[in-house]
Amino acid sequence: MQAQEAIGEDKAAAATGLKTAVRILDKWGASGEQGEAILRVSHSTYARARNGSVQTIKLDRDQLTRISYVLNIHAALRLIFDNPENLYGFMKMANDNPYFEGRSPLEILGSGDFAALYEIFKRIDALRSAQW
Repeated sequence: MQAQEAIGEDKAAAATGLKTAVRILDKWGASGEQGEAILRVSHSTYARARNGSVQTIKLDRDQLTRISYVLNIHAALRLIFDNPENLYGFMKMANDNPYFEGRSPLEILGSGDFAALYEIFKRIDALRSAQW
């Protein structure tokens, strides 16, 4: 019985994480297609998360890791920026640094490439680290 309760809690936690990640992606200005690619979820799952109707969901390890990266990118941005304009606008701003080559972080993430999530997190986290 305890194993079934743990599975239920995991599914509820996954739903909470998914809904939070979708809200963050919306605030970053991601389109539905970009959000679906970034999180690797179906259109219907993304729509249910966006309207808050998903209460429990079974996600695989890749999807959970993608959600984690979105949450951690957002956390790093919150430490870097005090104002909401930069906090939420940074991900749509063109960036001329070597990895970005004039593209915005969101544009790169929209490809759905898992490595892009890691690279962008690493680079934003490095900005946070440079503040200390």
